[in-house]
Amino acid sequence: MGLLDYRDPTHRRAEERLGRELVAWLTTVSPRGRPQSTPVWFWWDGSTFLVYSRPGKQKLRNIAANPRVSLHLDGDGLGGDNVIFEGEAAVATDVPPANEMPGYLDKYRSRIEQNGWTPQDFAADYSVPIRVRPTRLRVW
Repeated sequence: MGLLDYRDPTHRRAEERLGRELVAWLTTVSPRGRPQSTPVWFWWDGSTFLVYSRPGKQKLRNIAANPRVSLHLDGDGLGGDNVIFEGEAAVATDVPPANEMPGYLDKYRSRIEQNGWTPQDFAADYSVPIRVRPTRLRVW
């Protein structure tokens, strides 16, 4: 059973936004309990999120120590249109590099090029795939 209930208009809106929004905020928790929110590019496959990270980043150390995370989209600036997932994250060993993920690459190709990368350069720099499996959803 998925977390999105398509009978609910706010859930249908959340699904639409997950397909077009370029940035989500990934919040991890350090071993000392300090939250850290980081803007990330993401791919939503309908049940999990895929994020690519540079090696050695704090979010990777945080996930290794505590896999509980949240991932949310920006709201409307007035307290509405919020989409917040809570779940568990892990480094994904079964995922190809970003340049071999057609949906991810289609979504971010222009941003990759605007930043001066080729898809292969981006995949080499952001070589650590993270899979977020949501367990709870809040939308309003």
